[in-house]
Amino acid sequence: MKNIRNFCIIAHIDHGKSTLADRMLEFTKSVPQREMENQVLDDMDLERERGITIKSHAIQMEYEYDGEKYYLNLIDTPGHVDFSYEVSRSIAACEGALLVVDSTQGIQAQTISNLYQALDNDLEIIPVLNKIDLQNSMVEEVSDQIIDLIGCNKEDIVLASAKTGEGVDQILRKIVENIPQPKGDENAPLQALIFDSVFNAYRGVISYFRVFNGTIKTNDKIKFMNTQREYTADEIGILKYDLSPCKTLSVGDVGYIISSIKTSTEVKVGDTITSVANPCTEAIQGFQEVKPMVYAGVYPQDAADYEELRSSIEKLQLNDASLTFVPESSLALGFGFRCGFLGLLHMEIIQERLEREFNIDVITTVPNVNYKVYTTKGECLEVYNPSGLPDPSSIEHIEEPYILASIITKAEYIGGILKLCIDKRGILKNQTYISSDRAEIVFELPLGEVVFDFYDKLKSISKGYASFDYHPFDYKHSKLVKLEILLNGDAVDALSTLIYADNAYPFGRRMCEKLKELIPRQQYDIAIQAAIGSKIIARETVKAVRKDVTAKCYGGDITRKRKLLEKQKEGKKRMRQVGNVEVPQSAFLAVLKLD
Repeated sequence: MKNIRNFCIIAHIDHGKSTLADRMLEFTKSVPQREMENQVLDDMDLERERGITIKSHAIQMEYEYDGEKYYLNLIDTPGHVDFSYEVSRSIAACEGALLVVDSTQGIQAQTISNLYQALDNDLEIIPVLNKIDLQNSMVEEVSDQIIDLIGCNKEDIVLASAKTGEGVDQILRKIVENIPQPKGDENAPLQALIFDSVFNAYRGVISYFRVFNGTIKTNDKIKFMNTQREYTADEIGILKYDLSPCKTLSVGDVGYIISSIKTSTEVKVGDTITSVANPCTEAIQGFQEVKPMVYAGVYPQDAADYEELRSSIEKLQLNDASLTFVPESSLALGFGFRCGFLGLLHMEIIQERLEREFNIDVITTVPNVNYKVYTTKGECLEVYNPSGLPDPSSIEHIEEPYILASIITKAEYIGGILKLCIDKRGILKNQTYISSDRAEIVFELPLGEVVFDFYDKLKSISKGYASFDYHPFDYKHSKLVKLEILLNGDAVDALSTLIYADNAYPFGRRMCEKLKELIPRQQYDIAIQAAIGSKIIARETVKAVRKDVTAKCYGGDITRKRKLLEKQKEGKKRMRQVGNVEVPQSAFLAVLKLD
């Protein structure tokens, strides 16, 4: 036990976590040379294409120090704000953390957010200044920022370059020297925390766990405390580059367990494993229930794929515990699911994973957040979908969720960012200068305004420099209306939104204009209308595709032409009564990119 070190790497997105992990694996020869590639822990194509970590990964390295062999368990973490839940689970399974800061960019919003999470869990922090080989690195300036942030000494900061491998040996020595060994009692009842799980088509559910107390052996009878289900540990082992089976795992070990679990709903991430013969009295603390921030409907393009979509989402949920879903139906789209996501990037990633990993084409509706609706009878309803809104006459008032957003930016972009936040109905709470040219701005913002295009606009205003982090704050009274889109008089429930009253008119008008471009022309006119209740606030018409029926009338009396046109008009009218308008998937997504 004294030779085990469990640690994670925390950093802002793009500060070099995955590259640093690559160098450490190379240095300790944990990955066979021919298997070595960039971002070796990011095993999804999607992660490599986008250059981001989506899933946390765990791997064990062996490192020799002063003639003794040490086992270093790295539990990798994602950096993007939408995956902060993954970070919280990784932190719960560790005793220490490497705080990686990019020496060309300095401290960013996500760095601070993840650091506070690690400090709340009493982790030992090792500061690492990365990318020192670049010409524009500001070693002195960023070192001062780190010292201000965590109160360490200058000599505690490790200067490293994940690209060239400089400083990696020093980082590994610091991990052995500074991070405490795991605490726990080998003879106590078994107590282990599940921090991740994956589904394997041949072996069922594989759960990754960290042992806090006791010992687990192959073929032990075990119990999951949350679900109260009992299993046999068919295979346990250590997470090397591949799964490496072994007979026993003890306090501080990070490993995997296969116990022929076939259904993904039986495993809850954050659950505690204990033994049936000698169970522990209480579950491990520190696990949070995840709270989705954004909701959207996910429907199969072909109604026959409904059951397949259900099993695919269940398997994804096993691998990504922050995804939640409940069945729902829509008049326009048939049967599907209302899914909860941590943010827009999370929603985009899930949609892409469904298409790539499970070959299912899905339609995603306009994302929205959950509102609290107070009725005149004094009831409080949680509404996730505008179609679930009660009759307007019975609504007392509506409250919408607010977030506390922290934005770190260069001083020259502050004006544009303040204007953006105020346009989004934000309230400025605080503005502090971290250094002479970098400031932290704290805003209270309505979540409904942030889910659409806030992040993209922030990046374009700040030329990519501003970093953004947020957490849920409170619900506040708000003046919201339900905006519906009608096609030929029929409401398309998948396009309806709850929106702030003052923004409804311009939004409705832009939406109608956008739909006019996207909906293909039919044999008859299509009226696209935006309505609040029974009041139409905007209208566009998609003109019919017409055959020139008067082409054969050359000269003669005008009534001959008129008769033919009237006959065509009647036919179009009849066709419109039986025809239905197909709304393409691009129309649902276009709402996100209205600007």
